[in-house]
Amino acid sequence: MAEKRRTIPLLPLRGILVFPYMIIHLDVGREKSISALEEAMVQDRLIMLATQKDAQNDTPQPEDIFSVGTVAEIKQLLKLPGGTIRVLVEGLHRGEIEEFISFDPYYQVQIREFSDVEPKTPETEALTRTAINQFEQWVKLSKKIPPETLVSVVVVEEPGRLTDLIASHLSLKIEDKQILLEAVGVNARLERLCEILGREMEILELEKKIHVRVRKQMEKTQKEYYLREQLKAIQKELGEKDERTAEVEEYRQRVKEQNLPKDVAEKINKEIDRLEKMPPMVAESGVIRTYLDWLLTLPWTVETDDRLDITVAENILDEDHYGLEKVKERILEYLSIRKLTEKMKGPILCLVGPPGVGKTSLARSIARAMERKFVRVSLGGVRDEAEIRGHRRTYVGALPGRIIQGMRTVGSKNPVFLLDEIDKMSADFRGDPSSALLEVLDPEQNNSFSDHYVELAYDLSRVLWVVTANVMHNIPRPLLDRMEIITIAGYTEEEKVEIAKRYLIPKQTTDHGLSGKQISFSEGTIQKVIREYTREAGVRNLERNIANLCRKAARKIVQDQGPVIKITAQNLHTFLGATKYRHAQAEETSQVGVATGLAWTEVGGDVLAVEISTMRGKGKLTLTGQLGDVMQESAQAGFSYIRSRAKDLGIEEDFHEKLDIHIHLPEGAIPKDGPSAGITMATAVASALTGKPVRSDIAMTGEITLRGRVLPVGGIKEKVLAAHRAGIRKVMLPKENKRDLDEIPANVKRSLEFALVEHMDEVLKTALVTTE
Repeated sequence: MAEKRRTIPLLPLRGILVFPYMIIHLDVGREKSISALEEAMVQDRLIMLATQKDAQNDTPQPEDIFSVGTVAEIKQLLKLPGGTIRVLVEGLHRGEIEEFISFDPYYQVQIREFSDVEPKTPETEALTRTAINQFEQWVKLSKKIPPETLVSVVVVEEPGRLTDLIASHLSLKIEDKQILLEAVGVNARLERLCEILGREMEILELEKKIHVRVRKQMEKTQKEYYLREQLKAIQKELGEKDERTAEVEEYRQRVKEQNLPKDVAEKINKEIDRLEKMPPMVAESGVIRTYLDWLLTLPWTVETDDRLDITVAENILDEDHYGLEKVKERILEYLSIRKLTEKMKGPILCLVGPPGVGKTSLARSIARAMERKFVRVSLGGVRDEAEIRGHRRTYVGALPGRIIQGMRTVGSKNPVFLLDEIDKMSADFRGDPSSALLEVLDPEQNNSFSDHYVELAYDLSRVLWVVTANVMHNIPRPLLDRMEIITIAGYTEEEKVEIAKRYLIPKQTTDHGLSGKQISFSEGTIQKVIREYTREAGVRNLERNIANLCRKAARKIVQDQGPVIKITAQNLHTFLGATKYRHAQAEETSQVGVATGLAWTEVGGDVLAVEISTMRGKGKLTLTGQLGDVMQESAQAGFSYIRSRAKDLGIEEDFHEKLDIHIHLPEGAIPKDGPSAGITMATAVASALTGKPVRSDIAMTGEITLRGRVLPVGGIKEKVLAAHRAGIRKVMLPKENKRDLDEIPANVKRSLEFALVEHMDEVLKTALVTTE
């Protein structure tokens, strides 16, 4: 390969590359480039053409220009208006920039020139033939080059020149062209050209396949359209209707048959018109159909007639549930008002109580008593606002919220609608469902409830809402404000016995295939199951234990061929095993430093013993028994009160400097908290310091202040029932809790004596045994 060096002007090219033997027009406008052309014209008309790496760069530096380019001869130069020069150049041979001699007023470079003088070899011949064959195939596929051009290219005998001519006709990226230009060796250049041609052929083949596929699809669509239009014309001539027209007419007929509100009918007719004009293949037509089906199946005007017979309703409620007088009374009041006026909106009852007290089943009984339809929606774990308000129709798979879904399911505008477990809702980034429920449960707003999917106001004011919750403090305050709270505290032991006899035992014996003659329960048996095998406010575990007894009895009957199974308090442990719970009993004798308190738990009330021990020490007060912060503060307040009254109580005034006092509540594994044990702990401390025993037949509850005032507490009914169960004869309560005594069953109230106190002095006077 021949090489020689020379110094000539450089013309940087933007977005174009010139190969040897290539003749091309170039438009030059940059000052340095024009100066380079003028200098070349003065000299020997030779100029170095090298391509810029970045076509957007107006002032390229040496590193911005490819080092290998083409030495070209200027054939013609023409000045255009605006200062631009059009120049005709012919590529001569390759050249490599070795050094930039000067930069101003134009680029002057020293180059090394190459010329193709390599001898022909069999490998060169083979590569040349391959390149010509591939180029011919490429021309046939691309159809971008006329056949005469192909002929003029393939007749070239020099391999190097042939390669450059073929490359100049290909639509390649600048980078690929530069690689071919930099391949100085002819064989290397031919190999690279064959690779590029092969790749271009694959791309053209793929383009051809895609084009054929698209064309076939277009032809198929046009054919279908043409046939469909022909079918329409034929059906029109025959007087027949196509499926789509029949569907639209069916929708219109359904609108006429239903007595829909005016705005709803207008909205539906508008959507039917859209469906009629829409091509059947459009995806949105399916969305419109689903929307129309929802609107036409919602009960806009359908109502059931209420049974307003108060006596029948009362009998049904009594038949289904024992006790629960408050709830029953509220339902009967509502029915009475409905009998007098039709305008009253449905109440929103919130039943709050522990699990198993019959909140959900009570809602079913209300529906049965009123002859209304019943629908239940569980809100436990709901954390998406769209579950209440629905999704907007723009989303894929959008649906109305649970409220509208429930109304469609029940098919009535005035059902009993149960929202179960409202205290177990939560909120996250998708919104707060409890806020969305405000519109549902607000009597002033729910006559025009707006669901995002339905997009029309729906009247929920005729619905009788029943809401259930286990605890009240988890219900958001704005929601709580809109509901009528009815607390179901739990059942007394007598009520549980009656429920078991009337409902649970007959139900379980029937479910287990037993008759009343095959199994019998004594009342003592039921009481023992309640006291020693369950600890709950409701009757769910009681029912489970009865079911357990029925299963064991059924097996025994099958094995022993039909004996009568009598379950008594004496043989109960053979069926259910050892007892699981024990209820605290009153102390048999009055003791110093031991007082009986009353506590509230989620499974009812319980009796709580408070024990005090005094020891020689430095006045340290120790509290044990897993007490919460509130209970510890009550103990501190009681202790401070006793210190303040030490002189009146006959206690040494400096006892707190000489004695360590230990306050303990047994059953330390169970967490305890609340202010209810304030007076109990103060009484026990006073007993331990004065040496006077606390009466064993008295149980007490109440909060204490530093001045000795006794403040009211909650859970009175449950606490009194626990005292009755433990054999207590006298219960000491804060005077302000007198109103709560109305809730206590009459039989329990008759068997107990109540002492209502306002001050700690009264408590000590009554509770401490005075020895003469």
